[in-house]
Amino acid sequence: MPEWWTYSAEDFLLFSPRTYWRLIERHNEALWPAHVLLLLLGAAILLWLIRPRPWSHRVIAGTLTVLWVWVAWGFLWERYATINWAASYVAPLFALQAVLMALIGSRLRWSLSWAGRAPVGLALFFYALALHPLAAFLSGRSLREAEVFGITPDPTAIATIGLVMMADGRWSWLLLAVPMAWCLASWATLHSMGAPEQWVLLGAMLVALVPVARRRTARPASAEHP
Repeated sequence: MPEWWTYSAEDFLLFSPRTYWRLIERHNEALWPAHVLLLLLGAAILLWLIRPRPWSHRVIAGTLTVLWVWVAWGFLWERYATINWAASYVAPLFALQAVLMALIGSRLRWSLSWAGRAPVGLALFFYALALHPLAAFLSGRSLREAEVFGITPDPTAIATIGLVMMADGRWSWLLLAVPMAWCLASWATLHSMGAPEQWVLLGAMLVALVPVARRRTARPASAEHP
């Protein structure tokens, strides 16, 4: 029996890279042309961040709620679980994220400012919306295997982290837990497959730690100075 240190990350992968990207391709084929509508929806969210309306805060939170439910069922439960048994256990976490978004997100103020962590959040959101779909082409794969915001989990999680970093309000940091967990899990999968997108997932998770860490360090200060 081989010793544990002789195993590599690839030995724990339940499927081949080709199987995974073929799954993405089939998912895209089934949903096209919804991709165009979701990219336009992402652009609308960006516009609402730049020029908020009295109703735009709830619309952004409601949109993210629906998208997390959709990705949980449409991708994780219906497709990804066919090649990865763990996906059926992750789908309820995505549903939990939708519940948290509905309860907390609707109370937040979603707007863009050029101070604090907001510019980093904007960069993450823009990447997830406009650049992440091009990662397939840049990696030598077909654009039919591109991952799109609201269609697949990776860009949806990255975009959510970016948006939460631009939101103001109590308990907003709770909306980062599930996206961070997914980014870490997806990084491990992509790392096993040698996909270059892995580093973006890891970077997004590390960036999401900033508001959580600041909240933890701010607690003692607020206790000392009531």
